[in-house]
Amino acid sequence: MAGGTMGLAERRSRIEAARDALTGVGEVLASASGPELAELLGLVDEVTAAGSAARVAVTVEATRRGEVAGSEVQRWVREHAPSLCQGGAASVARLAVDVVASRGIDGARPPHDSPLGLVGVAVTSGRLEASTGCAVLRETARLEPLLRPEAVPTVVEGLIGLAREWGPTMMRRLRPQLLADHGHDGALGDLQERLAVAARLSMPRVESGDLTEYQLWMTPEQAAVLEAAIGPMSAPAPNPETGERDLRPAGQRRVEALTDVCRRSSGLEAGAAEDPSTSGAVLHVSIDLTDLEARSGAAEVVGSVADGTVLSPEALRRLACDAAVVPYVLGSAGEVLDVGRVARLFTRAQRRLLRRRDRGCTYPGCSAPPDWTRAHHVRHWADGGTTDVQNAALLCQRHHTVVHTRRFWAHVLATPDDRGRYVVWDRSDGSYDRALADLLPTRTPVGRAHPPAAGPAPGPSLPGLDDRTGGWWAAVVGDDRDSPAA
Repeated sequence: MAGGTMGLAERRSRIEAARDALTGVGEVLASASGPELAELLGLVDEVTAAGSAARVAVTVEATRRGEVAGSEVQRWVREHAPSLCQGGAASVARLAVDVVASRGIDGARPPHDSPLGLVGVAVTSGRLEASTGCAVLRETARLEPLLRPEAVPTVVEGLIGLAREWGPTMMRRLRPQLLADHGHDGALGDLQERLAVAARLSMPRVESGDLTEYQLWMTPEQAAVLEAAIGPMSAPAPNPETGERDLRPAGQRRVEALTDVCRRSSGLEAGAAEDPSTSGAVLHVSIDLTDLEARSGAAEVVGSVADGTVLSPEALRRLACDAAVVPYVLGSAGEVLDVGRVARLFTRAQRRLLRRRDRGCTYPGCSAPPDWTRAHHVRHWADGGTTDVQNAALLCQRHHTVVHTRRFWAHVLATPDDRGRYVVWDRSDGSYDRALADLLPTRTPVGRAHPPAAGPAPGPSLPGLDDRTGGWWAAVVGDDRDSPAA
């Protein structure tokens, strides 16, 4: 008997038989061949789609008769279709209510070429799930005011096809193209102008005391500019010379690329100005004197929106290579013992010499060009390293982090070696500490060689502390006499 001539009783009987046939089907699949499994999956999918369509048709009929109405429709659906309790009941109810409401007093169906009529047919024929149909209607509602009237049915059919094939996400991604093809004159421009007021960057929120979370919404133009800036810089970069794989997750690569772009534009980039004390982006940090000397503990950012952000000693050392850093040194009781001078950065002239000498990132196997690099103190500024080209090597952000994390030392040559290198890296872990131990004299612990004098609290420059050799203090105060006070 053809499907169209079956009565309600026979259809119900066959639906029950289909339900029984599907129950426990997994127990007999072991006997199926590969082609049979593929065929069976297609058949089950057809049954599932037909069942989803029938679910909407039943709900529409119940709503049309007045068996259930208004806000009760969703509760009714959840009660009688418990599988939708996990999601989908709202879409079925919304679609049923809209279809019934569109029929008006005479009970006529929605026009076949209206958005609701087209989506209703797609859902009740099993082409779309109810939730996807509702997504198409929402997208149509956004687009319709911007479309040429005669193009609306074409666009809706296109959205249905996209949603069915790729899901609602792809449908939304193609919104600009649909407007460009079918919108009235200036529609796409109008939309993007309206988007500008909704674009925003949230204030930072520290999550669990470590990672800082931002939320960012951008217009297409802004997103295009951002991706043009960070896209090439965030691609995986395995090292062909050393064989090292780029194991950074995609998210880490992207945020490091974004940070690098911000460094260059904010004035934190090395050599951004001849006088770093005039930089528009200066980091002020507080740190205990004992931590300063022992390279332990942490520094805290002060005097900006990022107040309270805690930086590890190694993070502070990396920043000290190319950021204007003003340290506030605290005593055991939290009092400010001294406000250090701004870190002396490599000048623009020095950067030019390094560009010519190094030609890019000096890490073995890296091909990052000079514009993607910063000047790294081979002997760290924090350990008394001087800011001159014989103590410098260009490194990209990625390898700058690697060098600090794995504590690598480099030999800076006066003339290039047989491979044309002026900078030769010792990539054995801890090579920096071994080299530094050979360079630094034995140091007297803080507070023993120069006990604090009795009397009033010391001023901004402490007698007895300025003449220390090596370590952080020499770099912050003794090694930066010629910099203007911050």
